[in-house]
Amino acid sequence: MGKIISLVNQKGGVGKTTTSINLSASLAVLGKKVLLIDLDPQGNTTTGVGINKGEIERSIYNVLIGECKITEATIKTKYKDFYIVPSSINMAGLGTELLEKSRSEAGFNYSEQLKNSLVDIKDTFDFIIIDCPPSLDFIITNALVASNSVIIPVQCEFFALEGITQLLRTIMLAQKSLNPTLDIEGVLLTMYDARTNLGLEVVEDIRKFFKEKVYNTIIPRLVRLTEAPSHGEPIIAYDPKSRGSEAYLNLAKEVIERNGK
Repeated sequence: MGKIISLVNQKGGVGKTTTSINLSASLAVLGKKVLLIDLDPQGNTTTGVGINKGEIERSIYNVLIGECKITEATIKTKYKDFYIVPSSINMAGLGTELLEKSRSEAGFNYSEQLKNSLVDIKDTFDFIIIDCPPSLDFIITNALVASNSVIIPVQCEFFALEGITQLLRTIMLAQKSLNPTLDIEGVLLTMYDARTNLGLEVVEDIRKFFKEKVYNTIIPRLVRLTEAPSHGEPIIAYDPKSRGSEAYLNLAKEVIERNGK
């Protein structure tokens, strides 16, 4: 059975997209069949794996409004065992469309559209990774309802824990009323700068707060990691011998180990 994991944090710039791309690519390199779903209207994950948004015929938007099945929107990347369902700017108006549909169609539940779309394919992949936008709206609700667990990327900065309480409350609400089996897969420390005392303090604070949920792997702040998506490549293809490539491979190994796969 495939494991569905969402990357969530309502704060922007914490490494959700970078992690979604590079964790997915690393899992594929380690022999797992991976589907990456881009839920962010900006579509940075889509371009970050080398997909030209101008050539996309169907996206996750078309799937969620019921125009096509998810298999029809799935694109194989140029990397072995690595597939993506791209996003589009139309996602920005999806909430209004789904709410209108829920009012006009009896039994239509707008929060379960992603979950329903994954029923037929989830067992054909080892991992389905969902990149979420920096918000706590209906898109996140769809992701949390569809997922087995969440990974929370947290940037190693002074305000790292700011907003985490609100995010945890959202996850708890989803557990209580929509998805009782939803679990926190892990907390990932990102953008770590070993040259600063602040980075070390933040690491200690996060580990005290989340305890064993924090991954041993810490993602360093590296120029090469920020360059790779602009070339449409995960770091493991762009610079396979870099510290960033090593870090994401280690993270992928931890994810595999925690899931017994």
